[in-house]
Amino acid sequence: MTAQAVSVDLLARLQPLKELALDRLKELSRLCYQERVGRGLDPFRIKGWDGQMVYLTRGELKLDLADGSSTLLVGASGDALRPLGKGSQILVSSKAITDVELLRFDEDMLDIMMTWDQLAAPETKKGSDGFDPDATTDWRSMSGMFAARSLTQGAFSALPTANIDTLLDRFERIKVKRGEVVIRQGEAGDYYYLIEAGRSVVTRDVAGTKVELAELKAGDAFGEEALVSDTTRNATVTMKTDGALLRLKKEDFIDLLREPLLQRVSWAEAEKCVAASGKWIDVRYSAEYQCDGLAGALNMPVNELRQAAIGLDTKTDYFVYCQSGRRSSAAAFILSQRGFRAHVVEGGLRARQAAVEQVK
Repeated sequence: MTAQAVSVDLLARLQPLKELALDRLKELSRLCYQERVGRGLDPFRIKGWDGQMVYLTRGELKLDLADGSSTLLVGASGDALRPLGKGSQILVSSKAITDVELLRFDEDMLDIMMTWDQLAAPETKKGSDGFDPDATTDWRSMSGMFAARSLTQGAFSALPTANIDTLLDRFERIKVKRGEVVIRQGEAGDYYYLIEAGRSVVTRDVAGTKVELAELKAGDAFGEEALVSDTTRNATVTMKTDGALLRLKKEDFIDLLREPLLQRVSWAEAEKCVAASGKWIDVRYSAEYQCDGLAGALNMPVNELRQAAIGLDTKTDYFVYCQSGRRSSAAAFILSQRGFRAHVVEGGLRARQAAVEQVK
């Protein structure tokens, strides 16, 4: 039993999945599990499906309900288009009248996606000459931002539900042209950006030479490092094409995204967790790491983190440190945006050394 793609047309008939945007249904088609159960068996007794939304997609299934009544469902039709065992009628038992096929999803994942999908649906705004496509943003089309991984594990997973509408409302939409410099290395950080449409390139001046670090596409974010660590921009971002950006002011970014997302821990907590199963990440330059890096730590300098993070495990807890806590805060935010379980170790190595000296 593994996750496998199913027909989007089928998902578009199921309740309440049919209310989701097409991009969400396409993603869900790759995140569901298909189960086959033989005739005469009770699927809910032989499978542990707590916390799952289960649908009958093929065959006939008899349901016995708590009020003493029974009902016969036929796959992908009628009441079978609704999740089994949900709602006011409590399911007591079931029996496969024929061989049956069922489809299931993680219920929390679905709930999170439907919450964001509803709040992110664009309001219909019209100008004097009819619908104005520039007056609204369909957030649901931001495939990178609204991917299931982003919403359940990434930057937006820690955002309190009550703040979602506020966050979306605070973003400002701006048009940009090919060749336009959006942020420049050495300048103060003022905005956090999401690419709605178009592509951009990230470069850094190193000893007078321009080095290309990455290319960004629709759904990608940038500009967070200077805002998290309260330093100047460490790279330049230039548009490769015409496009549209969504930007969030520094103060709104800090209140609505940075603080809810960053998980801060003390050195004592971090050392205990690493002794169990966690891992250290040292985000300083290699020369600093070689001088006094912690034993077993992964050295991933902030400027290399986006590429280096590809090899990390989403199920491992990472404890990120630097010298003072500034760079590690930026690094932990970047990792958290990408769905990794990253924790900032408060105060950096300076705080650790100060604690050791106090003991002496």
